[in-house]
Amino acid sequence: MDKTKQLLSLRTEIDDVDLQIHALLNKRASLAISVAEAKKQGNENSEIVYYRPEREAQVLRKVMERNEGPLDGEVVARLFREIMSSCLAVEQRMKIAYLGPEGTFTQTAALKHFGHSVEVVAFNTIDEVFREVEAGSANYGVVPVENSSEGMVNHTLDSFMNSPLRICGEVALRIHQHFLMSENGKPENITRVYSHQQSLAQCRKWLDSHWPSVERISVSSNAEAAKRTKGEWHSAAIAGDTAAELYGLTKFAENIEDSPDNTTRFLIIGQEEVPASDEDKTSVIVSTRNRPGALYRLLAPFQELDISLTRIETRPDKTGTWAYVFFIDFEGHESEENIQKVMEKIAEESVQLKLLGSYPKAVL
Repeated sequence: MDKTKQLLSLRTEIDDVDLQIHALLNKRASLAISVAEAKKQGNENSEIVYYRPEREAQVLRKVMERNEGPLDGEVVARLFREIMSSCLAVEQRMKIAYLGPEGTFTQTAALKHFGHSVEVVAFNTIDEVFREVEAGSANYGVVPVENSSEGMVNHTLDSFMNSPLRICGEVALRIHQHFLMSENGKPENITRVYSHQQSLAQCRKWLDSHWPSVERISVSSNAEAAKRTKGEWHSAAIAGDTAAELYGLTKFAENIEDSPDNTTRFLIIGQEEVPASDEDKTSVIVSTRNRPGALYRLLAPFQELDISLTRIETRPDKTGTWAYVFFIDFEGHESEENIQKVMEKIAEESVQLKLLGSYPKAVL
């Protein structure tokens, strides 16, 4: 009886807390509506920016810093991400273009960054995502840019060369790959496995060990692999949770990626400049003069001004034979004095310098 009374008392406390949470959620949404109304005052003839990447990054960092448990800091931050997503939707429901089809890791990254209260729309190519955002038909786009084990996504880098879009944020997504079968599939009948070429490469050792004789077929996306497998009894797919759930596939083996730290980085592309959030990155494209020591001269200012480089990548310059451009990511925001100094110095050593944007470092 004492145990029953104790449980009843605890459940009553939980109900009281739920009431407080509910009231505070509605209060937060009401404040979001007031923010939208304040932004509209005096801006009838200009476009209003509702989404503030730097503000959301600051809020999520504070959530993780002040968290005392027992819930994990990242778990709490994800809850706040959904709260902010829902509150932003009462101001403006955003449309997010992403590299599809539905069920890809890029869709997962879009929802991780923006929450589930946005409209996500799949497009077949990276070029289409860029065009959709450039035309203003989507508020932002999400495209993959690099994988920790397989390197850069060159098509994304090339798309920035002639695009006016800016980088507004980044998402780091831990990639878990699963060996999936249809409900009618049996391990002894599997003769082929579908997946994107990068996923096949990321799971090469596992496949060599467990399914060495199975034919490996590269398809356009992991979602396409899952879609094909759903209708076949003799095939399997390598894909993630989203694709497995979307097409109702069974996980024969989970987390089969060769590298336990396999992570893909995605970029958020948009049209606005993003103010500083206190923990930022800046990305640029630089074309140098073809002379000895050009790369050294380009990178020396970063060392002189104590600026940390996080990525440098080379791509052929399509305007000239054997000419190259460099994609460089480094810590800091374009509004900071030392970043402005380094930009001036590398501009002196370059034929062309294009700022792709300054944006908050990935929080989740």
